[in-house]
Parts: sequence; C-alpha cells; structure tokens
Amino acid sequence: MARRYDTNDATDRATGLREAASAVRRGELVVLPTDTVYGVGADAFSSEAVADLLEAKGRGRNMPTPVLIGSPNTLHGLVTDFSEMAWELVDAFWPGALTLVAKHQPSLQWDLGDTRGTVAVRMPLHPVAIELLTETGPMAVSSANLTGHPAPEDCDAAQEMLGDSISVYLDGGPTPGNVPSSIVDVTGKVPVLLRAGALSADELRKVVPDLEVAN
Repeated sequence: MARRYDTNDATDRATGLREAASAVRRGELVVLPTDTVYGVGADAFSSEAVADLLEAKGRGRNMPTPVLIGSPNTLHGLVTDFSEMAWELVDAFWPGALTLVAKHQPSLQWDLGDTRGTVAVRMPLHPVAIELLTETGPMAVSSANLTGHPAPEDCDAAQEMLGDSISVYLDGGPTPGNVPSSIVDVTGKVPVLLRAGALSADELRKVVPDLEVAN
C-alpha cells in the first residue's frame, strides 16, 4: 500500500522525506514535486528500480530516464568532457528548468535506457526535491504520468495514474507550472537546444550566444 505525506506540514514532511529516502535505497519508486511537474523517481544506480520506473509509466527503453541531482558539484562524478559553456549554463540556470544532455562517465554502473553514452541531468528548483536528492544522491526521475497522459501538476493526478506501483508519495501541493524544462545538448563543441520549454533560445543565448537550435 502506497504511503502519502503532506510536505507542507512540518512533521509530515520530515517523516515523508525519511520514508521516501529509505524507499529509494530499497530500490522502490517514489513520487515527488518539482518546479515543473510531479516526477516519479528511483535510485539512478539501480537498474532494476529504473526498469520498474519505465514499466510503471508504460515507457520503453528508447526513451531513457533523466537524472535529477541536488547540487551542481554532483556533476563532477557523473559527466565527462563538460565544456566551459556547459558550466556557464549551470551557473546561470541551476537550480531551474534546464536539462543538460552530457556524456556520462564511462565507469558509471547504471542503466537508464538506451542513452548512447549520454545522460540528461538537471537540478530542480524545489525545496522538497532538493532535500530528497541530498539524502539519496542522483535519482532517475521522469514525469509521474502514464505514457501518453498529461504530466501531473498535483499529487492526486499522479496517484490516480500510478497507484500502488509507488511506495511513497510526497504531496507538495500544486506545482508552479506545467511547462517542461528546456533541454540543451552539450556533448558537442556548440550547445544545441533540443527542446524549448521554460527557457527560450533567446534567454539561453544571453549566456551562450553560440547556441544552435535543433531542426
């Protein structure tokens, strides 16, 4: 039976974060609020947990799961060939609605799907998400919806779709918005905007003028 905690209540929040972190360490799934929509998360380094996440969503390996982190410093252990322009984007827009696609460290033992040696990574601007990520380390997190359904902006919508496939629901109330993060590929010499979301190409070019936009 799934457990649900109101993170706007101090006591419930502390208990919920503790229970959610324990669930992640056991390889179970949790739902958490972010600055865009609600996400379903698992230990990024547990291939079984990530497979369970994809199954819960009805999503294939051809759509790899992004990774959320609680601090930019975590990047040092996750990515390689990270350019100066990529760091400038991190400095300007993290925490926030910017996902960066980078080459991951070849030594990492994880299976996020068919990533072709890359990882999509983001630091969300949400205190509950940050607190949980600080406890758990990197988490594989995708929007908490069944594939093909709208991404949930509140915990009720997430629970209605995912039910008891989730161990712990952290209810932070409605999310600030349902606009997805912008995705920028920083694996090459020039950053490429793959998806315009909360951040426009014009906003990103104020930091990296050479930004290109994918066709």
